[in-house]
Amino acid sequence: MKNFIPFLLFGFLLILGSCETSTKSEARFELLPSPSEMTISGQSKLELEQVEASFEKAKKAMLEKGSLEGIESFRFTLQPDLDLKKEGYLMEISVDQISIQAPAEAGLWYGLMTLGQLIQDAKDQNAVLPLVKIKDEPALDYRAVHLDVKHHLEKKEYYFELMDRFAAQKINAVIVEIEDKLQYELQPKVGSSDAFSISEWKELSDYAMARHIRISPLVQGLGHASFILKHPEYIPLRDDPESDWAFNPLNEETYKVQFDLYEDALKAFPYANYLHVGGDEVHTTGRNSGKSPLELQLIWLNRVSEYAAQKGLTPIFWDDMPLKNAEVYRSIYDSKLTKAQVDSIWSANEPNLNKYIDLFPKNCVYMRWNYDMPESPGNNRAIQWFTDNGLKVMGATAGQTRWNLMPQDQSNTNNIRDFALISIRNKADGLLLTLWDDDSPHFELYQRGNSIFAEYTWAGEKRSVDQLHQAYRQRAFGPEFASAEHEFINDLEGPVADWKNLLLDNRRDRNRLRKLENPIDEAVIPFPNLDSAGKWTGKYQSKIAQAQANLAKVDSILQQIQEIKKSALRNTHQLEVYEQVAEVVQFSNRAIITLAELDEPSGEKREVAKSKLQQMEAEWTSIQNKVEEVYSKTRQLNKPDGYILDQDHHVHLANQALKFSDWQFYVEGLFLEKVKREVK
Repeated sequence: MKNFIPFLLFGFLLILGSCETSTKSEARFELLPSPSEMTISGQSKLELEQVEASFEKAKKAMLEKGSLEGIESFRFTLQPDLDLKKEGYLMEISVDQISIQAPAEAGLWYGLMTLGQLIQDAKDQNAVLPLVKIKDEPALDYRAVHLDVKHHLEKKEYYFELMDRFAAQKINAVIVEIEDKLQYELQPKVGSSDAFSISEWKELSDYAMARHIRISPLVQGLGHASFILKHPEYIPLRDDPESDWAFNPLNEETYKVQFDLYEDALKAFPYANYLHVGGDEVHTTGRNSGKSPLELQLIWLNRVSEYAAQKGLTPIFWDDMPLKNAEVYRSIYDSKLTKAQVDSIWSANEPNLNKYIDLFPKNCVYMRWNYDMPESPGNNRAIQWFTDNGLKVMGATAGQTRWNLMPQDQSNTNNIRDFALISIRNKADGLLLTLWDDDSPHFELYQRGNSIFAEYTWAGEKRSVDQLHQAYRQRAFGPEFASAEHEFINDLEGPVADWKNLLLDNRRDRNRLRKLENPIDEAVIPFPNLDSAGKWTGKYQSKIAQAQANLAKVDSILQQIQEIKKSALRNTHQLEVYEQVAEVVQFSNRAIITLAELDEPSGEKREVAKSKLQQMEAEWTSIQNKVEEVYSKTRQLNKPDGYILDQDHHVHLANQALKFSDWQFYVEGLFLEKVKREVK
């Protein structure tokens, strides 16, 4: 933790002294992200209701490019020579006026966003606004969130709400991995029947841009091309005729299709400054051309980078495959390697990269994605190689990777923090937060990770992890829930991680059951043999202990969520989603405990356990119906009829069925089938 200055409002308890009898004498103000500098010296005499009305007028004027003159109690000043970054601002709340100065319109907007949080905290606590001076600017200029919509779409209005949330957190860019969720006009076969039209995505782009959020598209290419190559019409473009994964980079028709998709994506996202071309996790042969995978990839990358340049855009390329093909990638993720060992690996293999250096396009940003070990010597060495060779590099961290039901590792806090701090130290342009949809947790459960990313990319490390999570709870649910006793999210992560494979036999994985011939017998946990009581309990003692411990823990979490729901000032839907996740976990815990009861030697206990198991189908139906009811408030649950699934090369759970319940809860369905078959 860096030097911590208490008066900067991080967990700061503002003592307002004597005040009107209608307001509290103290209030906690928690801004997220943290401002660069902040001093509070007392309380203003501004009428909060009037300030809020003026705030709404100012916000409307900014969104509609109207005049900011004559708004009561507000003074806005554009001052281009102000010694701040273009998104920076100075804000002062005096006894009777609020002033915001900035070198550019974006700074005025972010000053207003900060004021909005102060107003919200004052209202929440029945307090007055503080006398405050703020000097603020971002640590990183480009603070982008990646939205992966390949497996499902949210309801359209939810994306607009999301842009408002991002704006409040000073996130200034979005990269949409669009895949088949755009109704392409030049290649209409590619878009799914539930895709948004070009005009619908453009409407969102306009809305975001008014809030200083620039949306750019990611159209997967070379690899990750199943959304295109799964269709029979495109089979001739496959690198491997039997696989829908990768294009043949030597087929000229590949570029005709790719460029058509780019054309339509850029109509949908007309304010794009980047064109993310993908390019990760793929080896190609060019239909056995004899060229190396790295040479083929660079041939493709030069073609798509040239297209981007013609459109005035900067291409972004995932950088993993050149590093893999050069045999230096292992050095990035092996935690046992010392810096000297990493240097040795690079000394031996760097020539594999250097011999192709002239083929690396100079207009491209090479995105160094690392979701586990951004501080590793190998990761830093990779970044160094790009910069030493005059190539632009940007980092990518993750708020969500391959986690079922909900993000883990405290919303990936440490990874986000570490990569943000690396980016700040290296004076990088920015950082991307990826939100992969592979196993499709509800988007509301990404919101804490988004806030963590917003904090570290704007402010650097000004708070401890606990202080940051506290600030999130206050902003999300209200000041009453800021304290550590309300930290239910971290408490739920462990039981959710255990839930994933709890109903499966040891060494089986929920994502990898679809290709089994008989998953009920091959994967679902065996039931006790009533002729050898106690043997099952001995074999599965660790699962039983897990289920028992987690049952009590999650019961406590559910009680906590229900109490917060009663008084939460906002985001009750998010609480409902967490609640449903907890209920799903409890079903599996109860199932394992009931199987242990079935393994008892007592005939009476066995009969009770049998009855419980037989009632579980009705219990599960009720849980599943409630999950779908809550989730569907903001998301489109199911894929459309007739949707063609791809070959599922990465065993993405959300790619294994059309109906939400059939992929998310496939294991629960198998378990209940086994109950019907074996419990008589």
